[in-house]
Amino acid sequence: MQDIFDYSKLRGRIRERYGTESNFADALGIGRVSLSKRLNNALDFNRIEMLRACDLLEIPSQEMHTYFFAKEVQKHEHN
Repeated sequence: MQDIFDYSKLRGRIRERYGTESNFADALGIGRVSLSKRLNNALDFNRIEMLRACDLLEIPSQEMHTYFFAKEVQKHEHN
């Protein structure tokens, strides 16, 4: 089973600094669709993308894990 990451904090930082995910994708040097797939757990961010994103978004390296590795809380159905 693949880990599902919660990128809500990253999305907030992107909106705060770049206004839109499209603007941020341009700054990061990837397509808007590629960024969307990463933020929706369809593709993984690679190491270079994470480092570049932290630089662009002014995220200190010691806080990187809270933006890129926070696991999404799974919702379980109750009977």
